[in-house]
Amino acid sequence: MSTTTAVVPLTVQDADVLITTARRAAEAAGVSVSVTVLDAGGHLLAFRRDDRAVLISGETSTRKAYTALQLNAATADLVDAVQPGGLFHTLPTALDRPLLFIAGGVPVHRDGRLIAAIGVGGGAPEQDHAFATAAVEALA
Repeated sequence: MSTTTAVVPLTVQDADVLITTARRAAEAAGVSVSVTVLDAGGHLLAFRRDDRAVLISGETSTRKAYTALQLNAATADLVDAVQPGGLFHTLPTALDRPLLFIAGGVPVHRDGRLIAAIGVGGGAPEQDHAFATAAVEALA
């Protein structure tokens, strides 16, 4: 007989923690960002764009979160895989939504299971990755 363990999904309160933490980290670095949180099904759970962030940062943060969710990996770890000859070189054309292989998307796990993803856009790729990672660590 097998047993199944229920995993609590990401809540709106969790999403608020993710966004608040990422924004505070960005503000401390003097960067204006957009932050997107998707649930495990890829649906928008929460979004925030700082007033000074460029408009495209909203689309960028959403695509980063979607990529991290679909591939269950931090987007910072995928950059080499999409270069010509890389493992995922043709993958973006195989899915319904385009992926974005720039650092800043991080999957969110609970009890070892993928429950959501966060995407941060607006800073340098390394900064966005650091902001998203700090947010996920704050949720743990």
